[in-house]
Amino acid sequence: MLIIADLTSHYGRVRALSGITLSVNEGETVALIGANGAGKSTLLRAISGVQEVSGGKMSFQGTDIRTKAPQERVGLGIVQVPEGRQVFASLSVEDNLRLGAYRRRGPSVAADIVRMMELFPVLHARRHQAAGHLSGGQQQMLALARALMAHPRLLLLDEPSMGLSPALVWAVYQAIADLKRQGTTILLVEQNAHAALSLADRGYVIETGAVVLTGTGAELLKDDRVRAAYLGL
Repeated sequence: MLIIADLTSHYGRVRALSGITLSVNEGETVALIGANGAGKSTLLRAISGVQEVSGGKMSFQGTDIRTKAPQERVGLGIVQVPEGRQVFASLSVEDNLRLGAYRRRGPSVAADIVRMMELFPVLHARRHQAAGHLSGGQQQMLALARALMAHPRLLLLDEPSMGLSPALVWAVYQAIADLKRQGTTILLVEQNAHAALSLADRGYVIETGAVVLTGTGAELLKDDRVRAAYLGL
């Protein structure tokens, strides 16, 4: 579904991505793990089109997307849940969901809002409440639901457990596991390496903007380098 080859990106003169090569197959959950500043979020931003790339190739379902605007990529089915959730704080939960479907029209939008309320029951109880008044975990659920309103073919998740208590991390990952079981294709950036690799079909380890290790989720969980650097073992 997604093929990236030798991708580079810069912040000014600083190279943030140094020849990244990876792929995501339809229906897979692929995890990207690495330290802060390794380039994980930059890569997601490059895929969604909000970070310029300076070299390499990037295609989605056979279409070259390097020159496509972010809204065009959403139209193709690439949808990102950004780091820090970034809900529209002054708008209601329901209006946040409607904004997730801004490219869509018709009665199916209302039907999908009902489906999101069923998928995330906490949102139904707070559907008329301002999103800024939700807890961190509730905002993460809203951010996930808002992304699903766009009918993603590829869902990009950037640090979904960041800043959450262990109980809320468990709840968020239960929701992601449900999406995986439903066949959603997911590219997951996460510092919680154990949670991400336990869920992922495959994983990539990124250091200083480059892929240094790849394998199945189970293989990486057992790898001594990963265990020492990211699992504290």
